[in-house]
This record gives sequence, C-alpha cells and structure tokens, in this order.
Amino acid sequence: MSRLSKRQLLSLTTGFAIIGSTKHAAAQDMPAHERQLYEAAKREGEITWYSGQYNAETSEAVGRAFNERFPGVRCNVVRSTSQVAFQRLSQDARANVAQCDVFSSTNSGHFTMLKRQNRLMQYKPEHASGLLPAIQNADPDGYFHTTFLGLFLMTHNTRLVSEADAPKSWQDALDAKWKDKLAVGHPGFSGAIGVWAVQMRKMYGWDYFTKLERNNPQIGRSSQDPVTTLNAGERSVGLCVPVGTTALAISRGNPLRLIYPTEGVLAAISPSAIIANAPHPNAAKLFMEFQLSPQLSQTVRLTFNEPLRPDVPPPEGGRPLAEVTLLAPSLEEQEKGVPEVREAWRDTFGV
Repeated sequence: MSRLSKRQLLSLTTGFAIIGSTKHAAAQDMPAHERQLYEAAKREGEITWYSGQYNAETSEAVGRAFNERFPGVRCNVVRSTSQVAFQRLSQDARANVAQCDVFSSTNSGHFTMLKRQNRLMQYKPEHASGLLPAIQNADPDGYFHTTFLGLFLMTHNTRLVSEADAPKSWQDALDAKWKDKLAVGHPGFSGAIGVWAVQMRKMYGWDYFTKLERNNPQIGRSSQDPVTTLNAGERSVGLCVPVGTTALAISRGNPLRLIYPTEGVLAAISPSAIIANAPHPNAAKLFMEFQLSPQLSQTVRLTFNEPLRPDVPPPEGGRPLAEVTLLAPSLEEQEKGVPEVREAWRDTFGV
C-alpha cells in the first residue's frame, strides 16, 4: 500500500467533516427506536466504554462520533488492551463497583465466561439486522454482539527489507535470518495476540513458539506496538499486527507494507456487551445501537478499519474480504486456549 493520493486525502478529510456534521443531522435521521433510547439516555448523561478493540485514535474517534450524534450523552472512552480491560472489569466486580457500561474485547472467550457468570445484560440492538450476515447472531441469546471485525497479519519496514525478501507466511518468520528482526505483542495484555497464539498452536503446535523464541523477537504489549517499533526502524518485521493501525501508519508516510500470509490472516470477529450492573443502562443500550449502526462503520473506515455493514464501503486501499483467507479459532477454543497460551508464553519467552 502506498501513500494516499491527493484524491484519497481529500476523501479522508471530507469524511471527517461529514462525521462532524452529524450533530446537526442527528435529529433528522434518528430512527424511532434510537430517539426513544436517546431521551432516556439524556437523563443518565453519560456512558463508560471499556474499549479493547480499536486503537486509541479510533476509539476516541468513535467516542466523538457518538457524542456528536447524541448531544448530552457523553461517552467516556477507557482504552486499553483487551486483557487489561478485562482485568479492570474483574477488579470492578471484586470491589463490587459499577463503573463500566459497555465492554469490548478482541478475546471472544471473555464473553462466554461473563455470560456463564450472569454478568451481562440481555439486549438485542435493532441495528443488528443490518450487519454483514456472517457476523450476525454472535450469541443466539442476545447477551453479546459483534462490534469489531479486525484483520491481523504481518508487515515489514520497506527500508530494511525488500518485498522480495520479506516473509510470505507465518512459518517464514521462524527462519534464522529473522533473528533480532521481529516484533510482536504479548498474549498477557493483548486479546488479539492471545487468539493468534491459539490459532498458531492449533495449526503448528507449541513448537511454533519454541522456534520463534530462538529468533529473539522484541515483545511489546499491544498488537499495535510492533507498528511503532517498525516505524522507528528498531525491527524490520511485525507479527500479528492490525491492518487498520498499519494502513493508517502507511497513509502518513511510514515505510511499511502489509503482508498477507499464505496460510491466511487472523480474523478477530469480536463482540461487545452491556455489563449487568451498568450504571447507565439506557445510555449503554444506545451505545450498542451506535456500534452496530452505519455511523460507526463510517467512522472506523476512515482509520482503515473494516466496516461491519454491507451498506458501508471498505476502507481506501483495503483488500476485499472475499479475496482473503480468514483464520479464527472458535469461541470455545478461545476461552479455553487463551489462558493456556498465556502461561506457556511466559514459560517459553520468559516475559
């Protein structure tokens, strides 16, 4: 992917301007079910969102777009990695404190566990019917819903590694020539890295990570940390990095290139849910409606994230999903496997 053209930059700027105008357009295009929730939400005044799916920039953009569409209901964005967000939620529960209204994570296993513990509120947003068919009905009982479609692959610094020499597959990263040149996140902090580790173990066994350790990868926390590391030229190849964050960095002139591994890319089809003791339940329902609405998909595509709806076009320069092999462990594999790979990771890498 190359730098954005003038036309693309104009499109991006125009898109943000459109989002900024939603404050004035909201009254005209708000469906009846949204309007009813909005009136109730205004009496609560705010909503607190534990965001572990989008990066900080996109999470804040989502919060602003919600604020502009629903004046008088402030979205408090608490952005962290998914595992940290879940730890914060667990600490709230142990302290019997109700702070979080809506919880979003890239580790779908969090939601099956929370549902089993009766810690989620049952709610089916009206906008759920407009999602891409493949991501509807994440939970048949309506306790959680898909709000993030993230693709995670590899990338390389084009100044340090040519396209011809760059790895082509996940297994290529195990070649000894990449010793001291790789960067990756940590499954103890990042839900996406945890899910990726489950998928790699499923495909290749834990021996994949035993061999990866020999290449001494630089281990950060978030799946986005390798993008920062590669931008700085400290390492040359990033593993399990989000398409959106990487494409945004490329659009700003950073010397990166996306690598679609031959085996396929990790697809984080990830949910959000309202917490059962949400202090602002009506605002939480309104925010869930917003996450599944056209406005959310229009917002996130501007930072090169995948829209959730067929009525919103893909981000500029993105590869159509129909052309990509998607890899994803099941919900059950994620819930059971992520804690296992976290412990195995610490044993193997020492961090």
